[in-house]
Amino acid sequence: MASYRNYEVPEYGTLKEMLAASTERFADRPAFKEKADGTWREVTYREYGEDVNALGTELLARGFGGKRIIVTGLNSYAWVVTYMAVICGVGVIVPVDKEIPAEELANIARVSEAALVVYGPKSAEKAETLPPEVARYSFAKLSELIRAGKRRIAEGDRSYLDAAVDPDEMSALIFTSGTTGVSKGVMLSHRNLCFDIREVRQMLYCGPKDVCLSVLPLHHVYECTCGFLSQIWSGSSVAFSEGVRYISRNMQEVHPTIVLCVPLLLETLYRKLWLNIRKNGLEGKVKAMIKATNAVPGERARMLAKKSVFRAIHKNFGGKLRIMVSGGAAVDPQILRGLRDLGILAIQGYGLTECAPIAAVNRDTYYNDGAAGLSTPNMLLDIYDVQDDGTGEIRVRGDNVMLGYYGMPELTAEVKRDGWFYTGDLGYLDADGFLHITGRKKNVIVTANGKNVFPEELETYLCRSPFISEAVVVGVPNEKKKDLDVVALLYPDALHLAEVYGKEYTSEQIRAELSRAVEEVNGLVQSYKRIIRFVPVSVEFPKNASHKIKRAGLEKLAVEG
Repeated sequence: MASYRNYEVPEYGTLKEMLAASTERFADRPAFKEKADGTWREVTYREYGEDVNALGTELLARGFGGKRIIVTGLNSYAWVVTYMAVICGVGVIVPVDKEIPAEELANIARVSEAALVVYGPKSAEKAETLPPEVARYSFAKLSELIRAGKRRIAEGDRSYLDAAVDPDEMSALIFTSGTTGVSKGVMLSHRNLCFDIREVRQMLYCGPKDVCLSVLPLHHVYECTCGFLSQIWSGSSVAFSEGVRYISRNMQEVHPTIVLCVPLLLETLYRKLWLNIRKNGLEGKVKAMIKATNAVPGERARMLAKKSVFRAIHKNFGGKLRIMVSGGAAVDPQILRGLRDLGILAIQGYGLTECAPIAAVNRDTYYNDGAAGLSTPNMLLDIYDVQDDGTGEIRVRGDNVMLGYYGMPELTAEVKRDGWFYTGDLGYLDADGFLHITGRKKNVIVTANGKNVFPEELETYLCRSPFISEAVVVGVPNEKKKDLDVVALLYPDALHLAEVYGKEYTSEQIRAELSRAVEEVNGLVQSYKRIIRFVPVSVEFPKNASHKIKRAGLEKLAVEG
């Protein structure tokens, strides 16, 4: 097993302690960058700390102490001020997806017993439908509240400044959308969040010179912990993207060094890069340059050479991009290797909301493209109930593991046993300690002779075809064989089909390419894993707020197809 060092990271018991230290240490450095009316505005650490204290003071004065407070809206300065003000001395923050229907927002408000919702412009109509006992403040109103809070502090009000924060009590309540449609409220404490941030910071470097472009929604614990809280811990700057459509433009404007993403973003980025390379007739030249730079000895020297040779490509990303970290699902290793061939370091990690969220991640100096990562330094991760093929259920133990599911003691007891959190994910550890995930326990297709087929493995292979945009593999009962057929639901890639066949491509051409892709996958796997048939689908699969495919009910499409 290779040796590697951990980065030195300050230790804090609560986010309040962390914010106070960062505000003092990085006072005049930019904490946030936000675009308004075509101009990027910077907020320093000192200004952020003052705004958080002022908003917290005013919320306490208005009677929200100890209450649950929802925040919903676009990634913005208003969002991060609200989050930090609530969690550092007011009550429990409840981050909610800005895209959820009004009925679901009302349900979360009811279940969480929320006293207040702080919302962005696009959530105004939904917020107004909440019952009258839930107070409503728009993002636009926050400046008024902050001014009022500053006046109170100037007059000697120290209720918020001196408010004690219990590191072991629920401080954040995060509702997971899941892939089955059933939401669970995950209770996280300051200890959970602080432990996880410090663990990841020891494995991935982040410092005051870094700029993180915030692309993923902040209500998702991955972006919140790693793209926001971890950056404040480090003295970095967070720049809020204007949206997925503007990522390229925003990168050229703020010159980020760090971007957190999901596999879909990485894959789209990679495909577009090569599409442009081919359109400009540069494929041969670029491949020759890749081969030449791959021969440079030493990882650091090799990446520097690539950044120089491919500087035109890097300019599209702002010219300073140091690392991209993907989470939420497995990334095709070929994509990670392909990006690194062009001088872009992209790695992946593994996490769950219940773990605040990181449980494993590839280091920036030691990584395996085919693995989810290494266990963090002070968290235990092992494989439970190992089967003949070496796989078993992934379980973890550490201070990042949630307090439990809100109002669901039975479900909490199911997943938290004997000091371990049982993730429901299946995988194995290799000889170097890297975690490899094979699938979800609930998704496994068990054949009549007891063999396990992991849908995620086949889906990864299928999506390597440029003709397939999305794939879902399910088991469909076959009464004649008294077994399950492995069936693939395939959503074709319209752009690639048009590129190859022209805009008027036919259904026969679609089926031919999908059939070819299935045959190639079947040639890679054991006979019991082979796909018996496939069903083309005309619309992309439904997704949850984390952009994961909702699998519930998709078996019906396979049966009907």
